Amino acid sequence: MDLNRIAVFARVVEAGSFTAAAAALGIQKSSASRSVAALEAGLGIRLLQRTTRKLSMTDAGRAYYDRAREALAGLEEARQAATSRGAEPRGLVRVTAPIDLAGDIAAVTAAFLRAHAEVRIEMLLTARHVDLVKEGFDLAVRGGALVDSSLLALKVGDSDLGLFASPAYLKRAGRPRRLVDLRRHECVLYRAGGPEATWRLSSPRGEEKVSVHGRLDTDEFAFLRAMLLSNFGIGLAPVPLLRSLVETGQLERVLPRYANHASPLHLVWPSRRFEAAAVTLFRHALAETLPRTLEG
Repeated sequence: MDLNRIAVFARVVEAGSFTAAAAALGIQKSSASRSVAALEAGLGIRLLQRTTRKLSMTDAGRAYYDRAREALAGLEEARQAATSRGAEPRGLVRVTAPIDLAGDIAAVTAAFLRAHAEVRIEMLLTARHVDLVKEGFDLAVRGGALVDSSLLALKVGDSDLGLFASPAYLKRAGRPRRLVDLRRHECVLYRAGGPEATWRLSSPRGEEKVSVHGRLDTDEFAFLRAMLLSNFGIGLAPVPLLRSLVETGQLERVLPRYANHASPLHLVWPSRRFEAAAVTLFRHALAETLPRTLEG
C-alpha cells in the first residue's frame, strides 16, 4: 500500500479538484491523476467519479476517505510528536464548546495553561454551530450527532439525559409516578421548536415515549438548569450537568428508571496538515479529562 497515493487522494477530496490538489502538493496535475488511478487499480474499485465539470466521491470513495483521513491524521500526529519532543508548545489555540460544559472545560484549561506558559487559548462558549474552517477555529467540543463529515472527530463519551425538577416544584405540582403523568406537568423544553415535544426514554422495559407540553423552549442547558432551580417545571437534561445539584438537594431526579442514552460528545477539528503542537496537546488533554466528567 503506497501511503503517498492515499495522501494524494485525500488532498484531492479536500481540495475539490485535481488542479487545486496538485498545486497544494507541488506536483503536476497529471501526476495527481495517475496517483489516484493507481490507488483505484490497486483497490479494484472506483473512488472518484470524474466529469469535465465535476469531481465527486463514490460511496466506496467516501467510506475509504473517512477511514483514510483518520489514519493520515494519526501518522501526522506521530510525526509531530517525534519532531517536537522536548520543544515547548506555543501560540494561540482557538476552541469552541457548549456553555453547559464551561466548568469542566475551565478546569482542564487552567491546568493546561499552568503547564505550558507559551500557549494562549481563546475559548468561545456558544450554542451556535461554529464553522471551524471558515471562522478559523482549531478545535470544538460538540454534543449530539455530527453532521459535518469534512471534520475529524473523536468520541469522548455519552452523556445520559435524565428528568429533573426542584423539590419545591414537585411539592406544588405533585410527583409523577408514571411516564404518562408528565403530560399534565409544566415541562422545560430544549430545542423543541414549539410548545410540544416528544421525549423518548429508555427503561428496563424498553423504550417509551411521551408527548409533553412546555411554555419555555431554550437552546441552552445552562438556562434550562436555571429554570429548574427557579422551581419551574420538569426538564430533560444531561445527568453530569445536574449531578452536583442533586447531591446538594437543590434538584431531584424524577422517574429515575428513565433516561435518554443518545447524546454523544465529540471533539472535532479540521482535517489539516502540520497542526500546531499546542493544538494537539490541548486536544489530548480534553480527550483524557472529559470522559471522566461524563462518568461522574
